[in-house]
Order: sequence, then C-alpha cells, then structure tokens
Amino acid sequence: MIDQSTIDRIMDAAQIVDVVSQFVTLKRRGINYVGLCPFHTDKSPSFYVSPAKNICKCFACGEGGTAVHFIMKHEQLSYYESLKFLAKKYNIEVQERELTDEQKQAYNERESLFILNDFARDYFANTLHNHIEGKSVGLSYFKERGFRGDIVRKFQLGYSLEQRDAFSQEAIKTGYNEDYLVKTGLAIKNENSGQLIDRFRGRVMFPVHTLSGKVVAFGGRILKKAENTGKYVNSPESGIYHKGNELYGIFFAKQAITKADCCYLVEGYTDVISMHQAGIENVVASSGTALTHGQIRLIHRFTNNVTVIYDGDAAGIKAALRGIDLLLEEGMNIKVVLLPDGEDPDSFARKQNAESFTRHIAEHEKDFIRFKTELLLGEAGNDPIKRAALISDIVNSISVIPDNIIRTVYIKDCSVLLNIDERVLTQEVNKKRLAYMEKNHTPVIPPEQSALNNDLSQPVITSSKTVEKKLPFHKFERAILYYIVRYGMEIMFAGGEDNFVTSDMPTTVIDWVKFDLQRDGFWFTHPQYKLMLDEAIEKSVDETFIPSRYFLAHTDPEVSRIAAELVSDRYQLSKIHIKQFGEDAKKEDTPLAEEKHLVKHVPRVITELKDTYISQQIKEIKAQMQEKQKENDWDAAIELMQKLKSLDEIKKALAKELGERIVLRW
Repeated sequence: MIDQSTIDRIMDAAQIVDVVSQFVTLKRRGINYVGLCPFHTDKSPSFYVSPAKNICKCFACGEGGTAVHFIMKHEQLSYYESLKFLAKKYNIEVQERELTDEQKQAYNERESLFILNDFARDYFANTLHNHIEGKSVGLSYFKERGFRGDIVRKFQLGYSLEQRDAFSQEAIKTGYNEDYLVKTGLAIKNENSGQLIDRFRGRVMFPVHTLSGKVVAFGGRILKKAENTGKYVNSPESGIYHKGNELYGIFFAKQAITKADCCYLVEGYTDVISMHQAGIENVVASSGTALTHGQIRLIHRFTNNVTVIYDGDAAGIKAALRGIDLLLEEGMNIKVVLLPDGEDPDSFARKQNAESFTRHIAEHEKDFIRFKTELLLGEAGNDPIKRAALISDIVNSISVIPDNIIRTVYIKDCSVLLNIDERVLTQEVNKKRLAYMEKNHTPVIPPEQSALNNDLSQPVITSSKTVEKKLPFHKFERAILYYIVRYGMEIMFAGGEDNFVTSDMPTTVIDWVKFDLQRDGFWFTHPQYKLMLDEAIEKSVDETFIPSRYFLAHTDPEVSRIAAELVSDRYQLSKIHIKQFGEDAKKEDTPLAEEKHLVKHVPRVITELKDTYISQQIKEIKAQMQEKQKENDWDAAIELMQKLKSLDEIKKALAKELGERIVLRW
C-alpha cells in the first residue's frame, strides 16, 4: 500500500488538465476546459475540467473527481494502480508498505498481465532485430513491404519464432507465471499433455496499444502458407483486452487527429503503418472487425470528422457499411474514399507522400449517404424488389442521424437520386426514427445536473460501487461534511442576535460540529460520512490540517471521491436564505460569501439534521405502536406512546429554533 506522504506528492503533481488532455480533446471555456465525456456517448461537450479546483466532472453522466478518479475510470485501474500510473507520469518514487497475500494477489494480476505483455513486446522486437530467424524471415518481410527501420521501431513490430514453445519457455525461464501466459493469450495450453504452445509461432508481430500506450494485445501475421491457418491471428479477450474498445494505431494517431480535425479509418495493421510512413498519421484501423460503439467513442473524443478508406473490394465494402451507421448515430460527419482498382491503403500509401495522398482524398471523397445510395443503386438496377430494399436501407441510415437539418438535407438529396417523392421518404424516416427513439429512450437529464454558466457549480451525484441505503438525514450529514471539507479549520466567530450560536468563544467548524452533535447525543450514521467526520476531528488538533487536501488524497478511494464531489459543488442561496440573512447576500459572490456566514449556516444545517433524525424516529415509533396495538400488547404501546410524546417535545423545540427553513441543494 502507498504511504500517505507519497499520495500527497502525487496529488500535488497531478494537474487535472494535463492528465485529462492525454485522453480527451479539451477547449478552454471561461476559467474551465470542456470536452466530450469519455465515459458515455457524448454528442455535445458536457465534460468540464476545472484547473482551479483540480477536478473534473461530467454534467450528463455524473462521472468525475480528481486526476486519480479519472485514471481509475478511464484506464479501468484500481485506486493504487491509478496512483502508480500518475507517479510514473510525474517521475515520483512510490513508497509502499507490505500488503497481505490476498491483497497482493488481487492487486498484481492485472498489473502482471500488462508486465507480461511488455516483456512479450520486447522479446518479439529483440527476436526480429537480433535472432537469425527473425532477421531472415521477419525483418526481410517488413523490408519487402517497404517499411523503414524507424517505422518498424516506432510501432514496436516483432517476430515470433517457429519453434512451438520458444516464447513460452523464455517467459517461464525469466520467472513469468504460466497461468498469465494463458490468460493473455500469448500461449495455449494443450489439454492432454498440459504443455504450452505459442499462439503466434512463425508470425510477424503487431502490438496493440491503448490510448495511453499500454500493450494490451497482439496481432500476428503468418508468412508461410499453411492449411487451415488464418493469415492473421489476434489475442483473445482477456482481463485487460476488449477488442471492441480498442483501435489499432490510436496511441500514435491521437495528436494528429486533433490537429487535422479528421480521422482516417482503414482496415488493417499495415494500412496504418504505411500511411504513417507516407506522413499521414491521423489514421486508425478497426483490425478487420465491425465498428463498435467503444471504438467510435475513441475517435469521437478527438474529432467529429471521419473519412473511411476502402480498397474497392465489394464484399469488404458491404460489411463495413453496416458499422458506419453507428458513426452516423454518433452525429459524426462521414466521408468515403474508394481507392483505384487493385489498391489498398497500404499499397497506395507506399506510392504517395503526405501531400499527394491528402490531395487524392480531398478530390475523391464522397459523402457517405450519397456513396451508399449510388453503390446500392448500381446493384439494384431496375429490379423493383431490390430498389425497395435499397430505399429501406437508406432510410435506416438517415433515421439514426441526430441532427434534424442534416437529416432533411439527406432526404432531399436521396429523393432526387432515388427518384422518389420527398414526402414519402420523410414519412418513412420519421417512422424509423420514432421506433428508434422508443427503443433507445434514455431519461432526460434533470435541471440540477445541467452544465449551467459553463462552470462546475451544480452538484451531481456520481455512481459508486458502494451502494448505501439512502436515509432522509444522509443529505444533511453530507451538507455538514461540505462545510467540514471546505472550511473545517475556519474560525466561526459566534455572537449576535440573529445567530444560532450564543457563546462568544471563537471555535472552528469541526470543533463546533463535534460539540453540537455530542451535546444532544447525535452522530453520523452513513459509514463513509461517519469515517470522514471522525478523521476530521482526530486531525483537527493539528493547526496545519487542511481538510480538502487531506480527504482528496485519502487512501480510501470512496472517501476521496466524496471529497471531490463536495469540493466541486457550490452552495446555492435560496430566496428564503436571502430573506433570512439580508440583502448583503445578493450583493456578494455566493461561493465566497458563504464563508462569511459559517456561523449561520453550520449550526442551522446541524439543527436540520437533528430535526430529520427525530422525524425518522417518530415515524418508526408510530409504526411500532401500530404493530403492538394489532398484537394487543397495550403495555408496550403505552411505553412507545410516552417515547413519542417526548420526541414530539424535542421536535417542537427544534422547529422553534429553525424558524423559517432554508432550502438547501445537496
């Protein structure tokens, strides 16, 4: 486990804009930055990053937090793995204390898979450049394809020997676990003999990188003809690899895509590599699989514009058309380029430089709907059945486009191309769209979760793996924590006719919360909130204690997440609040003004908490009384009635103390 001082250093070094911009294209908007959310299908920017608060938050899906939380969610890492990820980025040495065997096993497996893949990448690359078979077979193949040495090294290409277990033996000899060889898919275990067989033997190797550059899988191309053997073999799905969420070349292309505001989409590994060598770097490959939402989301983080490059193979084009409808559904602008006969992106790029290739694309690219319509029209000919099927196909594509104006333009164009009444097409598109919307209906985002004023002002309750039973008073426990995390060590100067506090002794927010709750025998009930309150009280004896800093860097990721939410929320003054505390509240900037009114806010929200506690107890006792009356247990019922009477008196006292309530938004 990482010690607290190291966590503090990591949190200080990790600048949220720097971290998020590795994965999301951000644009400045006021004092914040905004981009497409990487955690849900985001068609308009709703992911806000605040450099001042060093946090991020999506106003649509609610995900967000510190740099650590972002890496946890984005890279699917644990809390400690995320800290180590950031420590490596900022060259911070990680000091860890000994973990239990169970913790080590849970923590190490995912990390071990990545480490093994790194070893495999280096092993295959070393074999390619230094082994006699690697040089004569693998390196010769790449040279024949025209790949320069710098490009081979850039993409970390390699070679796996023909010997059936050469890699497996070397990995085990080096100390790698046999189980991990099977889990990554680098080796296959013979069920009868129990021996390991290298999955990629006799193949040139193409490592597959994540957006952050980690190797999650491999593709291998066989160089010798063999029966019942596919030309390409890819790593199977594993604990770290999900092919529907990865695009080959995205790590090397992300900056170029942003700069060009366009992404070229091709099919295979060598297409990407050849285009890079020609100077075209904004290119990724789907690696022969149909496009998925996860892959499209990767592209959409960097651009709205996609140009799909086909090699002219009719069967391949038809298969790819099905995936492009998903791009339209995401609201992306799709162009299509059909290369000359006999050419694919690999061969064509080797004959071009960046300027000529880009010029050819600009001169020959077509809008996708027009391209699809013309392609299918050529096949349908004069056959009315085929033409009807064609129209239905085009209608399906148009109906998923989210922008109303673009849909209208496409309907008009297609009515001319297909020689069909525009009103008929409109009617069919509307039918399809209605059916689509009913099938894919999602709830409307409530106003309190909207991005208002382009800042991080509105509270959003983010998802959490730990699901607690929500009780009425938890929102007030959270409200008190808000003041503890933000202002815990601030002094509340008591006194004054309109204040709750009657003592003239100055006290901190934390000290007052402790005193006020203990005085009447109350305490927090929510597990995480109670933990945070207890630790705040314990740490407050140190005058240098900064609650927000401490809890944001907490070793418990759930506590850190809660703190990030509280720091990102802004307290909203209601009309009743303004009436209660005077016109000065209108004139002051609310986030700053609330610090001046701590002596009013904090005691009042504590009283709200007590009032809700008592209300809950009254509700429970009334239910118990009804049960006892049904059971004719009148002694118990009378005893409960006496308790109820006592609670009613407390309730009246609290109501008198509260007076006219403040409406809080938590």
